[in-house]
Order: sequence, then structure tokens, then C-alpha cells
Amino acid sequence: MRDVAASKGLTEPGATPVGRSGAFAPALRAEWIKIRTLRPLVVALLAVLLATVAFSALAGLDDSEGPDFDPLFSALLGVSFGQIAAITFGTQAMAAEYRDGALRLSLAAVPGRGRWFLAKTAAIGAPVLVVGLVTGVTGLLVGTSVLGDRADGLGPAEQARAVIGCALYLTLMALFAAGLAAVLRSGVATLSILIPFLLIVSFVVGGASGSVADLLPDKAGQMVLHRTQDGTLGPWTGLGVTALWTAAALGAGAWSVRRRDA
Repeated sequence: MRDVAASKGLTEPGATPVGRSGAFAPALRAEWIKIRTLRPLVVALLAVLLATVAFSALAGLDDSEGPDFDPLFSALLGVSFGQIAAITFGTQAMAAEYRDGALRLSLAAVPGRGRWFLAKTAAIGAPVLVVGLVTGVTGLLVGTSVLGDRADGLGPAEQARAVIGCALYLTLMALFAAGLAAVLRSGVATLSILIPFLLIVSFVVGGASGSVADLLPDKAGQMVLHRTQDGTLGPWTGLGVTALWTAAALGAGAWSVRRRDA
């Protein structure tokens, strides 16, 4: 079993098993190896950047300006589409453990289920955070360039908040998806719930500002991308609501890993 685990990137050949050492760093390293060697996960990370930048540029080409025009949100409108790639990444990374007995191998190397789940979520969240920062900066540069003089009023503080908020929001959504995937134990089931929710349900009720719609995980978190807030939540309180959704999903996922058979 130890040789099999080593071949899967869970331990180094001849090294002390992660579970015996009780260390967190080897478990995190093993999970990161698994993520960076799976091509669909790398593609999903790249898609976060490409989708966000592409759709932000397309949104900026629309020169119509109504009374509710928000240059900051328009410049980063592509995040609404980039988040699909982020939740796909989080879902696939977690759901891969429930195929072909992979979870049993993971837990053989890291018998502490709580430690393994923490390492897994850290390995999912860290790359999304980095890609999210690059995405925020690139998307904002491209978006404001396309908007031209319509984005002249944006201040450095607003832009910095949007970039940081973009990275945190994408990370939270990826982890939210990972937690749900740990509960459902299926990538197909998870994406079948989240993608229609984000593309249909949230858009349908999204206009109902000032109501319970403001507490939806995506609508609340995206408040940090707006220059002005018309709803009940501010930029950081909205992101906090998304964090609560994510914490609940990860808590349920951790419970599922600890209590259910591998």
C-alpha cells in the first residue's frame, strides 16, 4: 500500500508516511502534486483567467450608459463567467478523490481525515487565490482600457479593493464547490446544481436587490466588485456572507469525510 501511495504522489519512496509523522506540510505537498499533475485542473485554472478577461473586454465594448452604469463592475463583469471555471476546478479537484478508490489511498497515506481534508482544501484554495489576483489585475487593466474615458473616475483604492475582492471571491466559490463535492461525492451532481444556480437562478432573482436575493453566495460576494452598493450589504460584508456559505459547505464536507466510509 505504501508503494502504491508513493506512486500516486502521496509519499516519497522510502520516506516516513504522512500519517505516521503527523505533519501537515507533507500532506499539503502530496495534494498539490495531485492537483498540478491533472491536466483538466490546470486547464480549469487557466480558464478562470481567460474567461474573465475575455468577457470583461466584451462587456466594455457596450457603450450604452444608463443611470445604473458602474464602471468598476463593468470592467470586471467577466468574473461572473470566470467563476464557472473556478467552481469547476474546486469540484473536479475534490471529486477526483471519489473515483477508482483514490480516497482510500489518500487516507492510507494520511490517516488523520481532518488533516487530509484541510490539506486538500488548502491545495485547492491557494492556486485559485494566486490565479484570482492575476485575473483581477489583468481583467481590470483590460476592462478599463476598453471602457476608455468612461473609467476615468475610478480611484486606486477602488481598483485595489476590486482586485483583492476578485481573488477572494473566486477562492471562496472554488472552496464552496469543493465542500459541496465532498458531501455529494460526485462532480457531475455538484456541477449540475451549481452551474444552473449561477447561470439561471441567481440571474432571475438577481434584480431583487434589498431582499433575500442579496444573501445568495454569488450575489453577496460580487458586491466587492461594485463601485457603489445599492443593496443591504457592503463590499466586505457581502464577501463575508459568501465566506459563511463556504464555511458551511466545507464544514459539511469535513463531516462527510470523517463520518462516511471511503
